[in-house]
Amino acid sequence: MYERDFMEGTRGTMAVDWEERIDVKRMRRERKERALDRLQDSELGSILLINDPNVRYVTGLAMTGGSGADHYTLLTEDGDVVHWDTADHASNQRFNCPWLDDIRYACPGLGNVPRASGSASARDWLKDKMAETVYTAMEEYGVDREPMGIDVGNGTLIEKFENRGVDVDTSAATDIMLDARKTKTRDEIECLRQVAAICEAGFQKITESARPGKRESEVWGDAVSELWGHGAMAQGGYVTSGPNTWPKHQANTTDRMIRPNDLVYADFYNIGYLGYRSCYYRTFSMGEPTQAQKDAYEKARDDLYDVLERIEPGATTDEICKGFPDRDGEHMDWYDADEFWQMTTNHWAHGLGLQLYETPLIWRGLSPDHPIEIEEGMTMAVETMQPAERQGVRVEEMVVVRENGVEILSEWPVSEITRIDY
Repeated sequence: MYERDFMEGTRGTMAVDWEERIDVKRMRRERKERALDRLQDSELGSILLINDPNVRYVTGLAMTGGSGADHYTLLTEDGDVVHWDTADHASNQRFNCPWLDDIRYACPGLGNVPRASGSASARDWLKDKMAETVYTAMEEYGVDREPMGIDVGNGTLIEKFENRGVDVDTSAATDIMLDARKTKTRDEIECLRQVAAICEAGFQKITESARPGKRESEVWGDAVSELWGHGAMAQGGYVTSGPNTWPKHQANTTDRMIRPNDLVYADFYNIGYLGYRSCYYRTFSMGEPTQAQKDAYEKARDDLYDVLERIEPGATTDEICKGFPDRDGEHMDWYDADEFWQMTTNHWAHGLGLQLYETPLIWRGLSPDHPIEIEEGMTMAVETMQPAERQGVRVEEMVVVRENGVEILSEWPVSEITRIDY
């Protein structure tokens, strides 16, 4: 495991002049440079980005979901950036985002707006107008006669570009952005370290909040309040308890009352800091855990660290995934499952960044036949679980791949279940 140097690690969440923290200007610059380098190495003259994380990666703008293609960005081979957004957002960005000098009003050709129109002719008009806005910019920047990549493959929208003589590539833009984003810059790693620290504040709040008779939803509400108070955006996550901990409850957090001897499971996924997403699990016991609960936790933890010890630059995902449980360890008979791909989300490692799932994915259901190589600078979450009688334990770490292994970004104690004495 990678050992950090003295004074290396999480700083405060505010801007100060007396020490170096996350440098957002450097992060914006380096992300755009990575995407531009890969675009210039391709046969494309530009890429049209509609996927929110890709837009944020290149522009640095806050993407909060929107209604689908009401914001989109063109990056040209010369490094020009044109961004389209809704009326209010675009007006705000023109004032507050001086690093972007060409911000225009978007026509939402995909998503909720055309769907809500209730009219086939309206949907067609919106897509045509969206293509027109982009094509006009391509002409202005001299890339209208070169191939354009697009990261969302909508057939009708592509047709609208082709009607204007644009050669549209539906795969290269995705490959460019995946390659740019698969390893992280120094500041991106610090964003992930910071969101892990914020999640730990949420875990602490759970230890203070969870009591017999208190509902899961109340405990989760207390935790979310803590997360928001530290500057996070909570766009996912939940708390479950007792029999809702295994298998995972379909409704996530419910109004179930917590009882003595329960396990309580906190899943802090999609908690964001500057857009960078967490995936961080911990299990708590209401009072002294039973022997079965201790044994299950020990198994889950050991499986997790077996995988972590296999991750290093140059290792391949087909070999690493062997550290995850086999058929018996996956309890495939209980699930009445025949193949590993049927066990989605139970035991795997997935990349973390501006999205919850980025490159790489390490999973027995996929990696043996489709391996990729691990690279230094990749960031990921590694997660395992085990049943404990009628309940279950889950544990997960957030890590970054260093030159000689992984550095663990998550710090909540992992050696045993956190006990909540009430």
